[in-house]
Parts: sequence; C-alpha cells; structure tokens
Amino acid sequence: MDSKDVCLDRVHMKGKYSFQYMENLRIIDSELDTKDAFWHSKNITVRNSIVKGEYLGWFSEGLTLINCKIIGTQPLCYCKNLKLIQCRMEETDLAFEYSDVEAKILGNILSVKNPKSGTIYADSVGEVIWENPVMECKGQVILSNEGNNE
Repeated sequence: MDSKDVCLDRVHMKGKYSFQYMENLRIIDSELDTKDAFWHSKNITVRNSIVKGEYLGWFSEGLTLINCKIIGTQPLCYCKNLKLIQCRMEETDLAFEYSDVEAKILGNILSVKNPKSGTIYADSVGEVIWENPVMECKGQVILSNEGNNE
C-alpha cells in the first residue's frame, strides 16, 4: 500500500485492500485473491495473472491488464485510462461503470454498466445496462461477431 516502483513476479496472495495508492507497479504470473485491489493506484500493469475479488481497480489511473483472468463483482469502475488486452472475465457483473476503457475480452461478461468512454470488445455480454447515469456515458460495447476481431 502507498508504495512506488514495485515489481512482483509469481506471487500468490490473499488479502483485502491490496495495492491501494500504489504507483508504477508491475505484477507478472501471479494469483491475487483480494477485495478492493488497486484503488486510487496509478500506472499499474498486471500480466499473465488471475485477479479475483470485488471492486477491483476502482478510481485507478493507467491500469493495464494483459492476458489476465478477472473474477468478481463490479470490477474496474471509475477508472481513467483503463486497458484490458486479451483478458477473460468470469462471474463479472456491473463492470466498467463510469470508466474510460479500451478492452478486448475473450469470452463472456455477465454485465457492463454505463461505460463512460472507449470501446469494449467481447465475445458475448449478458446485459449492457444504461441506467440513470450521473454523467455522460458514450462507451461502446461491440460483440466480436459484430465487428472487429482483433
């Protein structure tokens, strides 16, 4: 928590509020079972890892997930400059609320809610929710069979 310039490789951890207020963090080949991870963190890259937990990445800036499996409710909300590359999302609902996001998701997302901006490509999405936004939400959700298969 509240650290800078950290690199973690092959870490297996279970805990709450992990990596909050961190800056310049790299995580590689790890398994994280955590609630409220990466809150208010900046410039975080997670690669080839499993990240399980509620409320992942809220209020983060510059969070990038590459080839990761993401599991849990309400992930990746209120994010700035969020990127997901070739990730899978399992049991993830109400994802990306009020986030600026560019995502390429393999497989299904249970639900996406009010993405602020950017584009989310996914094989399938159970539900896209546009509900009572408190700010303008122009994010796009595109299914793989409807367009870009990159």
